[in-house]
Amino acid sequence: MDRIPALLKDWMASLRRLAAGPATLERTLTLTIGGLVLAAIVVLAISAVGLLHKQAEQQAIARVQLAGVAAREELRRLSEDTLTTTRVLADRQPLQRLIRAGSREQAELFLRRTCGALNLGACAVIVGPNVIASTGRNVAWNETLEATADQGERFMLAPAWQPEGLIGATALVPNFVETRVVALRYFDARLAVALSQQAGMPIRLVRLSNWLDNVEPDFKELHSTALARAESVARRIEPRDLYASSTPIFASTGEGIALLEARLPASESDSAVAGFVRRLGWTAFLLSVGAVAAALLLARRIVRPLQSVAESATRLGRGDFSASIPVAGGGPEVVALAKTLEDMRRHLVELTATLRRREADAQAMLRGVVEGVYAVDSNRNVKYLNPQAERMLGVESATAVGRFCGDVLKPCALPDGTRPCDSACPIVASREHGQAQATEFLQRADGAKRTVIITSAGMVDGLQVQVMRDETDLEAARRARDTILANISHEFRTPLAAQLASIELLQENLHVLPREQLEELVTSLRRGSLRLTRLIDNLLESVRIESGQLAIRQQHLQLHDIVQDAVELVGSLFTQRGQTLAVDVPDALPALVGDGPRLTQVFVNLLANANKFGPEGSTVSIGARLVDGMLETSVDDAGAGVTESERGSIFERFHRASAEEPEPRGLGLGLWIVKSIVERHGGTVAAMRGEEGLTRFVVRLPAGGTDAS
Repeated sequence: MDRIPALLKDWMASLRRLAAGPATLERTLTLTIGGLVLAAIVVLAISAVGLLHKQAEQQAIARVQLAGVAAREELRRLSEDTLTTTRVLADRQPLQRLIRAGSREQAELFLRRTCGALNLGACAVIVGPNVIASTGRNVAWNETLEATADQGERFMLAPAWQPEGLIGATALVPNFVETRVVALRYFDARLAVALSQQAGMPIRLVRLSNWLDNVEPDFKELHSTALARAESVARRIEPRDLYASSTPIFASTGEGIALLEARLPASESDSAVAGFVRRLGWTAFLLSVGAVAAALLLARRIVRPLQSVAESATRLGRGDFSASIPVAGGGPEVVALAKTLEDMRRHLVELTATLRRREADAQAMLRGVVEGVYAVDSNRNVKYLNPQAERMLGVESATAVGRFCGDVLKPCALPDGTRPCDSACPIVASREHGQAQATEFLQRADGAKRTVIITSAGMVDGLQVQVMRDETDLEAARRARDTILANISHEFRTPLAAQLASIELLQENLHVLPREQLEELVTSLRRGSLRLTRLIDNLLESVRIESGQLAIRQQHLQLHDIVQDAVELVGSLFTQRGQTLAVDVPDALPALVGDGPRLTQVFVNLLANANKFGPEGSTVSIGARLVDGMLETSVDDAGAGVTESERGSIFERFHRASAEEPEPRGLGLGLWIVKSIVERHGGTVAAMRGEEGLTRFVVRLPAGGTDAS
């Protein structure tokens, strides 16, 4: 394409500007027909130019290769001429007389004149091994004859002592014994000029023995190929923009003598191609102009009748249904098209009115419902939100539409850490089952969490509708109810178990126990009943404390009395399991300030826990001492103990021990209640392994009390 005339390129630029305009049917037809013709012309032109370049290149390569071969033939002819000249010189009577007379100077003068007249580089008369007369530049005649002994009368030689190669011949002098005449020609610039004149282009002689040092780098590969093939090789040398051939010259013994290098500038062949390309470009330009003109006339005849129909269709597409479509002139196809568009216009007017009424009804219904409604596409991207859904999620429809529904609703992660969108999405489930429902815990942008029930319908026409019902308040009420029931269940289990143990003991030994023991059991039952009454009050207060509505009562208490009340409440549990309860709480410890019933509940829970996990027949110890102004109370049992991984979580709400329990597992509230009460009194509680591998719970309370709320 870069060789097509500039005029054709300008015309193509004009055609591109025409294509850049509005894409009308007239322009499309014009560009299509003209473009096809132009493409065909350009393809043919490019193919023709390519073939011409290829043909010109092949012709140039053939020329330069023939020049090398012609130069080689000229060398062969010169070799034959040298032999003929040498024979003639050997037959000359003056030379024979000079040889017979033994006049060396006269013989050399004769040789110098004769060899110069015959264009020979060097001549010599040799008798046996002796040179009796010679001319030329530093020729080692004996070595030359020895090196060419196998080549006969004609020879070629590239001796080490000679900077150029040699082509020569030898002839015996008649009537003389072992006397011969030797004539030489040099592979020099004069010989190269003669070869160039014969070949018709410049010929360069390169001696083969040191050609790597005397050859330009761009030609080394060419000469290497010629030597490897032992024949003439020609190709284009791109860096030099010329064609070159390399023809090796070998002696009759196969010894390499020289390389004949022929060169032909590429401009000589390219100039002929350029003229053809110009003519071809003009022809393509004229043909293309005619094709485009014909295409333009044809397009106008086709398009003009359709313009009025197109204008009416454009108004129809913009929503202007008021103007009817006139039946334009033209062929029957145009008339049929106009009538069809008019019928379409009337149907669109009726359908648009119906859709607008239905849209108004749907919007009114969606705005009136209490539930939030949103729709998603096949990729679960939000396409619609009603006002109730916007308020429920705390987002605006403008920012939510187009986003992934999980990023808009922001459901809280499942217990295993995965998002519901990945494993429990009702939208995905409804695509398989037609409808699905799920309870989601959503987090609004302001941080508030909402409990929402999402009902998803199946996909219809690429949209899927979901209805959200907010049950946050109902869920809060359920949690409060469950919390109260859980507390009641836990708080009542321990004292009821103690009372049940006392009742069973009383029932079994009613007729055999002394009156004193019976009174003790009845007193224990009465005390348990009173304790249950107080537990009911404490449970109600626990709920109020948890909600921040009740403060801890401040009373001056003795730790010994608190522990003693706890021991009396759970003592029957230890008797039932055959366990021994060892109490070591000195009376002389400082008083503390706090809520007596709640502190009693702390030690009840700790002792009940030790009773539960300690082996039957084992000993549970409870002791107290004053350490750094704190009353430190410890409860030790011989149970399995608390693992390292549970020390931080054992006091969490609803936590259950991993160790095997001797009875059905509780709800995990006891130690949480202990921790809550102790911390409200300004103290701490911890679990550890005590002396001799016993499980130890340590409660530290401020001596003298601390204000707590």
